[in-house]
Amino acid sequence: MSETRAEPLEIRNLLTAAAPLLGLVLVIALFALDADVRPYFFTWRNFILIFSQTAVIAVGALGMTMIIVSGGIDLSVGSAVALSSVVCATVLLSGAPELAAVSLAVVTGAALGFANGAAIGYLRMVPFIVTLGMMGIARGCAKWLAGNQTVNPPDNDVVALMSTLQGGAAGELVIPVGVWLVLLLAASVGLVMTKSVFGRHVYAIGSNEDAARLCGVRVPLVKVWIYALAGTLFGFAGVLQFARLTQGDPTVAIGLELDVIAAVVLGGASLSGGTGSVPGAMIGALIMAVLRNGSNQMGWPNYVQEIIIGLVIILAIGLDRLRQRREG
Repeated sequence: MSETRAEPLEIRNLLTAAAPLLGLVLVIALFALDADVRPYFFTWRNFILIFSQTAVIAVGALGMTMIIVSGGIDLSVGSAVALSSVVCATVLLSGAPELAAVSLAVVTGAALGFANGAAIGYLRMVPFIVTLGMMGIARGCAKWLAGNQTVNPPDNDVVALMSTLQGGAAGELVIPVGVWLVLLLAASVGLVMTKSVFGRHVYAIGSNEDAARLCGVRVPLVKVWIYALAGTLFGFAGVLQFARLTQGDPTVAIGLELDVIAAVVLGGASLSGGTGSVPGAMIGALIMAVLRNGSNQMGWPNYVQEIIIGLVIILAIGLDRLRQRREG
């Protein structure tokens, strides 16, 4: 009888793990139905465009996965990306080496994340409120640093991270270096979340924070590390954003936090914490990119895209709640 009960549980877990991939296939099939869109949608050029558009959301989703699995939330992602991109552009404009610009941009994101983690972990403040405040602070700092305008540095090698022509012959399109770096980061974060003590602590805090504390987990310190590491990833996302735009724009990435959170939730993570995976988040990021890409090719205006994204978020959260009730 126990075997009979175990089989449906295994099947349910398998379906839960495969749900993000099935969702991606469904979204692709949806746009494939349109005969006018199909010839352009299924081209190598368009796939490279989708991969490039996914990069920033995917890196943000890596950091957000750690945060959401731990039972937290971060609404300052878009502002952190904007500030980091402006820092990168400003440092390049000053004539400093590219490595210094990238490093300072990443450190900026890490500093924002550390501040969030310290307030949430040690001051026991609500993540929603802390990161909402940081959203305004980071955005304001970005506008102040940029003088309320775009920062346009001279030619530099950082933009090569998102160049689709790098390494190819004239007119040949290749997957940008930045996309390969995202895959490398995804593999690294995935190993940390599944194979390290830190990863187990992240899941333990999200599942039951009080129980984790009683088991000896240093919850405040782990939370600081979670938000600091996530902020580091957000800083790198800012570098990729700069590489895509070739300029630092303090008004960029407004609403990016919604796309990032949606990607993580679509990937199977629960906003209640304790559940989520890096592969699922990456597939969720692809779903978001495919939705936007397909919507643009269909000629749908931005407000229609925003409505669709909003509906997708509500649907994903609704399915998560339904799954929790069944498991309960």
